Amino acid sequence: MPPFQYIQPASADEAAALLAGDAGALPLAGATDLLPLVRDGIVPAQRLVGIASLPELAGIAAVGGGLSIGAGVSIAELAAHPAVRAGYAALAQAAAGLATPQIRNVGTLGGNLCQRPRCWYYRSPLIPCLKKGGDRCYALAGTTKYLCVTGGDRCYIVHPSDTAVALSALDAGVELYGPGGMRRLPIGDFFTGPGVDLLRENALRPGEIVRRVELPAAPSRSVYLKVRERESGDFALVSAAAALWLSGDGDAADGDNGDGANGDSAGGGPIIRRARVALGGVAPTPYRAREVEERLTGRPAAALDADALSALAGLTLDGATPLPQNGYKLPMARGLVRRALGRLLGVGG
Repeated sequence: MPPFQYIQPASADEAAALLAGDAGALPLAGATDLLPLVRDGIVPAQRLVGIASLPELAGIAAVGGGLSIGAGVSIAELAAHPAVRAGYAALAQAAAGLATPQIRNVGTLGGNLCQRPRCWYYRSPLIPCLKKGGDRCYALAGTTKYLCVTGGDRCYIVHPSDTAVALSALDAGVELYGPGGMRRLPIGDFFTGPGVDLLRENALRPGEIVRRVELPAAPSRSVYLKVRERESGDFALVSAAAALWLSGDGDAADGDNGDGANGDSAGGGPIIRRARVALGGVAPTPYRAREVEERLTGRPAAALDADALSALAGLTLDGATPLPQNGYKLPMARGLVRRALGRLLGVGG
């Protein structure tokens, strides 16, 4: 392990000042991802600024009909929290199936969102790939099995975070804090692909840290599913999170479909007034299946049978261009979306 200095700030202000004024300083939370990168020389660091115990990053609290989750909350705490499990099942499921119990006990939500790619070529200290400032993507002439099928731009990583996929389906926001104060971004704007910047995966500015994650009012139903090569302790080959907001769950304006029926179909069943479907393991950032979402919105939930859900799931990743060894991700993603929607709507087959 290369030598480094460890600094424990007392507040988010102090942490931001330390990080902003020193190009060799990096924030350290659970350390499960960063320390191996420092050890292998992938990420140089002269100073590590410990932020996991900062009070501003702690706790899960009900705020404005939703939840505010500190970036320092452990993955294990997130998976077990009653309010998360009751209202945001997709997030609890994503956290519970993440890595191993040991990692979930020390890893944090903020760290999970900010972890670096798992690409073998990026992670090798011997390969000067594009993401490390090199001149080529070595994966294109090598192993492409685990890389993206859409959204690649010279670099073909996939985002490794399970919680990011669930939070994308739950319309979360991310609260950032740095020398310029606080700012908030929709989670879709927090992640950046290689077309924006080859060297980073998020919108953090120098000195900024993730302070909290904000969840709006809970959906009616949500679920997270994950396919991996090993039963536990593995990253997703493909993952899917789906959330539905149905008529009768929320304010009358959201439930009103414009015909005076207050959001219910003629047969008295609920209408899907909002749908979110997000995928992991297929793109450099969490991928939203927007056409599927649009086709679900406004439909009577009871009218969606097995054939309808299969047709909808078939729209997932339409136009994707797999690499030579990862074409299997397309039917896998569509199958996961079909299964996720079936679970939410009680449709088998």
